Amino acid sequence: MMNTILKTVNKLLVSVLLVAAVLLPSAAFAGETISVFKSPTCGCCEKWVEHLKQNGFAVDVHNVQDTSVYREKLGMPMKYGSCHTASINGYTIEGHVPAREIKRLLKEKPKATGLAVPAMVAGSPGMEGPRSDPYQVLLVKTDGNASVYQNYNGK
Repeated sequence: MMNTILKTVNKLLVSVLLVAAVLLPSAAFAGETISVFKSPTCGCCEKWVEHLKQNGFAVDVHNVQDTSVYREKLGMPMKYGSCHTASINGYTIEGHVPAREIKRLLKEKPKATGLAVPAMVAGSPGMEGPRSDPYQVLLVKTDGNASVYQNYNGK
C-alpha cells in the first residue's frame, strides 16, 4: 500500500515539475513586452519573433514599411542596422539578438542604448540554416560606440 502511495506521489511530483519547466520561461519575463518593428514580408523577422516567444517574451509586432525610422527614433545608430528594430524597457534591440542576451541585458541594466547584431548573420536566431557564421552581440553605448557583449562562434 505504501509503495503504491509513493509511486503516485512521485508521478504527481514529476507532473508538477514538467509543468513548471514549461511555464517558468514564460513566467520569468511575464510583463516584459518587447515591441518589434519589422517589414510585413520578412520571414527571418518572423522567425526571430518566434524565438522571442519561445523564450518567454510577450511580443508586440508592428509591421512597418521602413524600419530605419524606428531605429533612428529609438536612438540606435544606423551603422548597427539590420532588418528589424525592437524596444524593451527603454533599450533598443537591433537585429537577430539572441533572447539570452536580451534577458542578460534586462538583468544587468547597463547604461546603454541597447544591443545589436548588425546585418543578417547566418546562424543567429531567425537566420538558422545549413551555415552558421561567427558573430558578436554588441552593447551599444549612449554615445554611439559599442563593445562586444557576447561572442558566438558559429559551427
